[in-house]
Amino acid sequence: MAIRELVAGGPPRGMTRSAVAKYLATRHICPAIRTVEGLSRPSIIRDNDKDMSSISSEVDRTNIIAFEVSKASLTVHSLPDDRQMTIPNSAAAVKRLLKAASKDRLPFIVCEASGGYERIVLECCVEQGLPVRRAHGTRTRNFAKYLGLSAKTDSVDARMLALFAAKSDDLRLWQPPSKETVELRGLRRRRDDLAQMIRTEQNRLEHPQIKAVERSLKRHVRAMTKEMNELDTQIAKLVAATPEFRRKSDLLTSVIGVGPKTAAACLAYVPELGSLTKGEAAAIVGLAPHAQDSGAMKGHCRISGGRREVRASLYMAALSTLRYDPAMQSFARRLRERGKPAKVAITAIMRKLIVIMNAVLKTGEPARRPLPA
Repeated sequence: MAIRELVAGGPPRGMTRSAVAKYLATRHICPAIRTVEGLSRPSIIRDNDKDMSSISSEVDRTNIIAFEVSKASLTVHSLPDDRQMTIPNSAAAVKRLLKAASKDRLPFIVCEASGGYERIVLECCVEQGLPVRRAHGTRTRNFAKYLGLSAKTDSVDARMLALFAAKSDDLRLWQPPSKETVELRGLRRRRDDLAQMIRTEQNRLEHPQIKAVERSLKRHVRAMTKEMNELDTQIAKLVAATPEFRRKSDLLTSVIGVGPKTAAACLAYVPELGSLTKGEAAAIVGLAPHAQDSGAMKGHCRISGGRREVRASLYMAALSTLRYDPAMQSFARRLRERGKPAKVAITAIMRKLIVIMNAVLKTGEPARRPLPA
C-alpha cells in the first residue's frame, strides 16, 4: 500500500491488533518517520504547569510508558517499541521500572484512573521527580472503539492507553494534593459512605419486619448516625485549623443556601474550584447540559458524568437556596412557566450555585447579597 494511502486513511483492513498498534505508533510518535510531508519530528509536551514546566519541556512522546492498573498488578505498555510486561502493583516494582525507563531520557508516563489503585504509580513518579498524567477510562475505551477494537483485556487496554497518550494533546500533569486535602477527602468520603448506609437501613425499616430485626436495624442506624456526626465534627475542626480551608469555607458559605457541609464537600472533591471557567465548573460536577439532537429531532438535554459526590450536596443546597433566595425563586418560577419540570429547575439552580461558588473563590469577595437570576 502506498505511503499516501496510509497517511490519509486509518489502519489498513486485515491488520492484527499488534500490527495496528505498531502502525499507529510509527505514524504518530516515532522520531524521523517518513510521511508525505517528509521527516516528522517528535512532539514536545508543553504544559502550563509552573511547578513542572522545567521538567515537562524535556519530555517527548518518543518514550511513552502506559500503566493499566488493577488491584494486584500493573500491565505496562511502552511505545514506540510496542513492548508489554506485567509487574506487581507495589512501590518496589514500580520504582525499579521507572529507574530503568528514565535512565537515558525522561519518559512520558500515563496511567488510567482506577478507583485509587493507581495511587502507587502516581506517588512513585512524584517521588522520583517524573511528570505523570492520569487519563479518564471512558476516553481511552472510546478511543479503542474508534479503532474498531471491541475486546477489553488488560493487554488491550494498556496498548490503547499508550496510543491514546500519543494522540491526546490535553493530558494534564498530575499534581499531588496537599496532606490536608487528602485527609479532608478521606473523612468526607467515609462520612458519605455512612450516610448512604443509613439511608439503606432506613429503607429496610419502612417494610414490616419481625421485632428482633427491627430493633437491630434501629441500633445500627443510631450507631452509624453517631459516627457520622463525629466525622462531621472532625471535618469542621480540620477546616477551622487549616487557614486555606477556613478562608475558602467562609467565602463559600456566604452564598445563600450553602452551608459548612456543602462547602466541605466542594473543598474535598473539587479543589480546583476557583480556578475554573463557568463551563468547566458546571462540567466538573456533571451539571453541564448535553444536547441530544439529530437532524430534525430535538431531544432533551441531559447531564452526565462529573463528580457525583458533590452533586448530592449541591442538591440539598439548591433546595435551601430555593427557599431563602428571592432571585433563585424568581428564576425557578420562570423555568416552570416555560413548561420545565421541577427537577430541571432544581438542576439549573444547582448549576448556578456551582458557578457562583467558583466565581466567589476566584474573586475572593463574599456573596453577601442575593445574586441576580
